[in-house]
Amino acid sequence: MPSSFTTQYADLIVQRTQGWPEGAEMEDLEQALRLLSRWRSHVLANTFIKEQGAKIWSGPFAGMEYVSQATEGSLISRLLGTYESELHPYLTAIVAAGIDCVIDVGCAEGYYAVGMARLAPQVTVYAYDIEEQARLACADLAARNGVSDRVIIGGEFAPDGFQAFAGRRALVLVDAEGAEVDILQPELSPALGGMTVIVETHDVFRRNALATMVARFAPTHHIVRVDQGPKTFTPPPWFVWLSHLDQLLAVWEWRAKPTPWLVMTPKL
Repeated sequence: MPSSFTTQYADLIVQRTQGWPEGAEMEDLEQALRLLSRWRSHVLANTFIKEQGAKIWSGPFAGMEYVSQATEGSLISRLLGTYESELHPYLTAIVAAGIDCVIDVGCAEGYYAVGMARLAPQVTVYAYDIEEQARLACADLAARNGVSDRVIIGGEFAPDGFQAFAGRRALVLVDAEGAEVDILQPELSPALGGMTVIVETHDVFRRNALATMVARFAPTHHIVRVDQGPKTFTPPPWFVWLSHLDQLLAVWEWRAKPTPWLVMTPKL
């Protein structure tokens, strides 16, 4: 018998394709392909958990106990440790340079909040998400990794909220699906001028989000744009027996369009 999520995805494909006229549009085909790819991504995540358990395989968060169901996005790429691996060199360098807190806005189930607490034992992480399910999942993940005392969880983060951390050696992480434009406003939180900021930009949801971030932070920060690139890592032994398509889908992060990061370090 097919699993419930396989049935769910099959039903979605049927619903989406039943109304197609003869000769579907490219966008229709793309959306159907994305649905099938997400189904396969779920299957691969279940395979990983069966083979390895829900523990991150590689990268700076290797060994971290993780979830068996993500609150959003690709689970298998997180479990493999390839998720947003383009940021790994920056995260390790920032920790090595010395920080005393992380402000994670849009924490979801806690991949970065708990990961950074494990990576930097001297650091307190302040994790925020507007979704209650995400906050509960983050709290559970922190408890299972023994860092609950250093992961402080909150709800909506106001754009003037960075002032409460003025003078701290803070790393700010923002992944808010376009709301970065609302959250990162240096005129409302001048303390941002002394903080290192990594923000994922979402022109796909908010027009000119990237350009807006650059304009706001260029006076105070050195800015590096980081784009997604090919994934290279040493996989678990069983991974090499997967089909090439499955290997590609395993590191796919479900992005509809490019969402570049900006790594911004204070000039002072």
